[in-house]
Amino acid sequence: MISLQFIFTALVVCIAPGTGVIYTLALGLGQGRRAAIAAAVGCTFGIVPHLAAATLGLAALLHTSALLFQVIKFAGVAYLLYLAWQALQSDGALAVRADNAGQSSFAIARRGALINILNPKLSIFFLALLPPFLSGNPATATAEMVGLGVIFMAMTFVIFVIYGVFAAFARDWVLQSAAIMRWLGRAFAGIFAALGLRLALEKT
Repeated sequence: MISLQFIFTALVVCIAPGTGVIYTLALGLGQGRRAAIAAAVGCTFGIVPHLAAATLGLAALLHTSALLFQVIKFAGVAYLLYLAWQALQSDGALAVRADNAGQSSFAIARRGALINILNPKLSIFFLALLPPFLSGNPATATAEMVGLGVIFMAMTFVIFVIYGVFAAFARDWVLQSAAIMRWLGRAFAGIFAALGLRLALEKT
């Protein structure tokens, strides 16, 4: 059921800095508002497979199958390390640079979606987060899960856009200094590498 408790819980989860937030901030600072919004769209749609898995009960299988969990997890680790490498390259997809031409909104959104799709903990997270807020009626449980998930996705999108637009406003200041641009690239690379390490250490 939709309640103030659920809204507050979802708000706290969405605001907390995670991989999707860092990605959106990186695109906002590196390439501006359009890129940040595309990143927010991608990260939001990356939630859909996990919501579907939780609704269909597949998250339970993921939790009990160590092999399946490890395969998805290390695919996610590899992808985060790839993003770290891209942040270090002057012409990389996450580079902080004055020229933001050459990247389509679709490519940016696709990377954002993959960040969430390749995180197996999200399915388990939804399986743990949503059931406490259900009415307890088995006949409406699936519809309620979907409804709560859609609300969570909408909140994710709005909050990520706010983060991204804020970063885009700071972009003009960042572009004034080549040193700041260089260090930001290194910082984002370090953060993505650290997130990859944290994911690698996650257990089912």
